[in-house]
Order: sequence, then C-alpha cells, then structure tokens
Amino acid sequence: MTWAGVLTPWLAEASLWETLRQGWATLLLNLDKLLLAPLEYPLLARSMGAAIVVGIVSGVLGTFVVVRGMAFFGDALAHAILPGVAFMYQRANGKTDDLFWGGLVAGLLSALGIGYLTRHEKIKEDTAIGVVFAAMFALGIAMISRIDNYAGDLSHILFGQILGVSPGDLRLIVVFAAVVLGVVALFYKELMIISFDPTLAQTLRLPAERLRLLLLVLIALTIVVSLQTVGIALMVALLVTPAATAHLMSKRLLPMMLIAALIGAASSIIGFYVSYHQDVATGPAIVLTATALFVFVFAEQQIGQAIGQALPRLRRRVHFSSGAKHHRRDAERAEKSEESI
Repeated sequence: MTWAGVLTPWLAEASLWETLRQGWATLLLNLDKLLLAPLEYPLLARSMGAAIVVGIVSGVLGTFVVVRGMAFFGDALAHAILPGVAFMYQRANGKTDDLFWGGLVAGLLSALGIGYLTRHEKIKEDTAIGVVFAAMFALGIAMISRIDNYAGDLSHILFGQILGVSPGDLRLIVVFAAVVLGVVALFYKELMIISFDPTLAQTLRLPAERLRLLLLVLIALTIVVSLQTVGIALMVALLVTPAATAHLMSKRLLPMMLIAALIGAASSIIGFYVSYHQDVATGPAIVLTATALFVFVFAEQQIGQAIGQALPRLRRRVHFSSGAKHHRRDAERAEKSEESI
C-alpha cells in the first residue's frame, strides 16, 4: 500500500473533524443570536412564557387523559368550545380580547353536560361525548357562518396564534394554569385512586362522581388555557402526546406527571425556536416536536427490547456451539485412547 493510500483516509477524517470543530465554534459564537435574540422582543418573550406554561399544565392533565383513556373526550371538548368563542366574537364586534371567557364557559358547560349524561352509566361515555361534541361544534359553525369576513379573524382559534399573546392573556394563562395545578396537587391522592382503582375508591367512600366531574372541569380549563397556543385543531395532540411519551418511560403516576410536564415544556421551547428560525406556524411546530420526541422514545425502547431479546438467543447459540465443540473433542480423545489400547 502506498503512502497516499495510508494518508488519504486520515486526512479525510482530520478534515471532517476540523469542519465539525469549526461548526461547533461558529454555533457557540452565534448562540446568542439563535437563543437570545428572539427574547429581546417583548411579544416573543411573552409567547415563549405562555408556551412553557401551557406545555407544563397540558403535560400534567394529559397524564390523567392517557391513564383513563380519555383522548376522545379531550378532542371533543377542544372542539366544543367553538360556540362560546363565536358568541364572544359576535358580541365584541370582531375583537378577540374576550374569546378566552367565551371558550371557558362553553368548555365548562360541555364538560358538565357530558358528566351529567353519564352519571348513572345509562349512556356510555363515548356516546355522550359524541352527542355533545357534534351538537356544540355544529352550533359553533352555525354561529360563525353568520359573521361576515370571519375566516381570517377566527383562523387562529383553529390553529393557534401564540404571537398574539398580550400581557393580559399571559396573566390569564398563568393564573388558570396555577389554579389547575393547585387543584391537582390538592386532590392528587383522590384523583389517583379513582383513575387506577375505582373499587378502592368505593371502599374508602370517596365521592367518585364529584371527583370525576372535577377532573372533567380541570381538563376543560386546560384546553381553554391552551387555546391560543395551538388552537382547537391541535389541542388534543399537546394534551396527549407528552403524556403518552411519559407513559412509555414510567408507569407510576407522579413520575409520569413530572416527565410529561418536562416534555411539554421542552416541546414548547424547541417548537418556538423552530417556528422562529424556519418561519412556520408555532402551534404545529410545538406539536411536531412533541411527536418527534414520542417517536424517538418509542423507537429507542423497541430497539432496546429487540436487542434484549436477541442477546439471550445469541448467548445460547454460542454456548451450544462451544458445548458441541467440547463434546467433539472429548469424543476424539476417547477414540484415540481406544485405538492406543
């Protein structure tokens, strides 16, 4: 082999390493532009804060949604707030400042209506959700259709408009998120028992029905809080995906909540920066980031499980082959000893 053949791979590797080193140095020098520059604008800073708060509260409440199998309820309730939003939009003559309160009232009424219809299990929960969801969403569409030039003004309700978060909106988001998290902390044991062991709840004589209604109301509050961040169409993804990822990583409720809150906050931060630098909508960027994290964790566990199942088989094969070799050697020695005798 010539010296050129020996040095060429080394030089190529050195050149690649130098390129990576220079790229990392450039990234560190421009880190302030990548991370800090967007936060110099008060509007973007408020948007980042709102996204983080929404990610945390959605992750915590989403844990109950995943554990209790209530993803359909979350999706339906997100769409059921549309009549309240449309009503406040009509009443405010096109202003969007009070849409939060309209969505809040519609969400609470929808949640309590579903809870009332299913209180004695005469109507199954998915049936009641379908009835209320379809009626409320149809009512909202009918109300919107009577508004002139409504498409542009209400599009952010469907897809979110996090860049439109005002100081008042941020205060509302923080206050209601704190209320939701405070109630969850206060009734953590009771909510955990009715979610995992309804029989134990009856034995302890817990007010299971009231606690169930409380959980429905908390989910409704979470959806309304998240309305401006990801909108009606994508709300269920932010409510379910971080919690589903956490469920893959832990089966205990409290660690699951903490992991889901962390994933929700991380998805909001990463999605915010992706939206800023790539000029895409913030809500979809946050949801896609959360989905990417879910796919990564799921794939990592599947690969680990496959390797874990393959290693024992490989060890057995190696052990079997080595044992067969020993047996052959023993047989050969025995034959030689017999021949010598």
